[in-house]
Amino acid sequence: MYNLCICYIVFQISDIRRDSTNKVTIVYKKAGKNIRLFHSFIFFAKLMKIIRNAYLSLGSNQGDRLQYLQHAVNRIFDEVGTVRKISGVYQTAAWGFPGDDFYNICIGITTSLESEELMSTLLKIEKDLGRERSGEGYSSRTVDIDILLYDNKVINTKNLIVPHPRMLDRKFVLVPLAEIAPGVMHPVVKKDIADCLKACTDTSEVKRTDLQIKKPVNLYEKYNYIAIEGNIGSGKTSLAKMISRDFNGKLVLERFADNPFLPKFYEDQERFAFPLEMSFLADRYHQLSDDLSQFDLFKNFIVSDYYIFKSLIFAQVTLPQDEYKLYRKMFDILYKEITKPDIYIFLHQDIKRLLENIKKRGREYEQNIRPDYLEKIQKAYANFIKSEKSLNTLIIDASDLDFVNNPDDYKYVLERIHQGV
Repeated sequence: MYNLCICYIVFQISDIRRDSTNKVTIVYKKAGKNIRLFHSFIFFAKLMKIIRNAYLSLGSNQGDRLQYLQHAVNRIFDEVGTVRKISGVYQTAAWGFPGDDFYNICIGITTSLESEELMSTLLKIEKDLGRERSGEGYSSRTVDIDILLYDNKVINTKNLIVPHPRMLDRKFVLVPLAEIAPGVMHPVVKKDIADCLKACTDTSEVKRTDLQIKKPVNLYEKYNYIAIEGNIGSGKTSLAKMISRDFNGKLVLERFADNPFLPKFYEDQERFAFPLEMSFLADRYHQLSDDLSQFDLFKNFIVSDYYIFKSLIFAQVTLPQDEYKLYRKMFDILYKEITKPDIYIFLHQDIKRLLENIKKRGREYEQNIRPDYLEKIQKAYANFIKSEKSLNTLIIDASDLDFVNNPDDYKYVLERIHQGV
């Protein structure tokens, strides 16, 4: 209903119709005309995932306890959903067995995972972080993750009980939970968490430390516009597509395939360099102007596989001096009007790797690109990055990375982008 209200506010819905097959058409008014917006409940449901609120308890009493908790929170962020709240870190004695003191936290998350899927994902994270379950009572552990609350639902299955059946008896759970969710209602006892803590009979000491767990943030929480650049064959388009897919970004791709001068340029660079660069400049300007100015209701941010300065870099390499001076005048006029990215990412690849990638993707008109041409572009990008101080530039050396086929390499690239410059 909330998402339907958004559509109503933005578009002024004029009619909602259901036919005999249970399909729904939502119609809104625009410029005096009725326009069909959606045509099935199935599509609408897929577009709008059901988001659940959940609260988790995390504890560790083995090894680098703080680091294990941070790793667990990061993995939950990567694989489960958005981490919205994190309590302080509390130190408590081992509960129910002799062992080193625990560090305990509670976190509040939003997730589209159903309860059983959430539980299985958390168990996998525990296992990956070294948790060993003996099945013989309580024992020390690298990390322990429990689901305390899942929306306001009461769940009682073979594999999962929610609310957690022992949370009301454990002060080391209720103290950090009351810090981040004092007014949240326990769906069984019908009391909020603050009152549950007051009623708790556990007398064990729960000591707050000065330690903190860092809250992970989504790319779209940190950046509104990401531009990814690199030499020919560096993988910038592949990376832009992957980030757009995984973080619901609006994807802006360079329309090089539509440029009629490009194949001609690779056959006769001297003749076709100027019309090629001018047509690219015009197209890049119009595309970025249009796409960066249009808000997309269903996308979180914008990611592009080029930035307008690419035009100047290639023009420096391909144009003779007199043509470049004329080109630069036109570029400077247009450049003032283009929105700058929040982060400008340059993917560096060595020339040998670039040539391998170009050959692998098999575009016929690129197969005769010379190494010295790629060297000139590489140097031009290096000079641009050194001189352009107004951009928030992140250089990632991807010469030994395969972020398309290797999830660990992709994760490394995302971590670098998260960290920023």
